[in-house]
This record gives sequence, structure tokens and C-alpha cells, in this order.
Amino acid sequence: MDKSFKARYTHTNLVARDWKRLAAFYERLFGCIPVPPERDLSGEWLTRATGVREAALRGVHLRLPGHGDSGPTLEIFQYSEVLDGAAPAANRQGYGHVAFAVNDVAGTADLVVRNGGSLVGEVVTRTLPGVGLLVFAYAADPEGNIIELQQWSGEPPSDHGEDS
Repeated sequence: MDKSFKARYTHTNLVARDWKRLAAFYERLFGCIPVPPERDLSGEWLTRATGVREAALRGVHLRLPGHGDSGPTLEIFQYSEVLDGAAPAANRQGYGHVAFAVNDVAGTADLVVRNGGSLVGEVVTRTLPGVGLLVFAYAADPEGNIIELQQWSGEPPSDHGEDS
């Protein structure tokens, strides 16, 4: 690593079709906390920085759970013009997913679905030698962005058999 500068992770950005709805989903389900102020940005400076002609966006930063007041955020922005993209897929090049550690993968997956999201795969339990027992599933938020739900432990949960 080049030692001439220091780096610190700050945020991940999701471009939304409806930033308020998507932010509310992450607040409600995962306990993300809005970091004021809401953003309403436009101008020549934003066009120059993003390379988006006549760039204008609105949105919010959400503090991710478990990292305190200075932890990283999920930045949810909606541009005035949103380009359609290919549907997210676990194996698509580029951004793959955001992951949350939860205490009940199946229950959280059900909450995702009941709040407008969907299940991408199924809940799987697997022992990874040298790492531990993993219960996980891929779900998607209401706009199709993939979320990994995971629970690591040393003991298998009583309601899930181990997959091979």
C-alpha cells in the first residue's frame, strides 16, 4: 500500500428511484439512522464531479448499525434523471450486495419480504471449516438491490438443518 496517504471507509452509495421510500426501508428494518441534513444538490460543480449532465440529486446518509456515531453510512441518492440498469444479480460485475449481521436470518428475510422486498435465494446453514457456522440468505430491497443477511455462531440453530 502506498504510505503517502491514509484511507478510511466512509460510505456506500445506492442510486434510488424513490430515495425516501428506500431510506425508510433501511431505517425500519435494519435500524439505520438518518444523518442530517438531507441532501438537495445541483449545479455546475456537481456536473463536473459526477460527469452527469445537469446533475441534480436528493437524498440522505443513513448511519449503519453497530459502528457508533462516526461509523460508515449508506448514502441513498435519487438523481433528477435515473438511468435504468440491469437487474442486480449476485454474480454481476461491480456492486454486489450490502450485508447485515442479524440474530434471526429467516425472520429478517420474512420482514424484508413483508416490507416490499423479496427473497433472492433461500436460507442456508453451512459450517465453514476454520471459520464457523453460517446461516445466511440473499434478499433484495424494494428496488432490487441485494442484501445479505448473515448470522455466525458455533452452534447450529434448532430450526435449520445443515445443508451439504
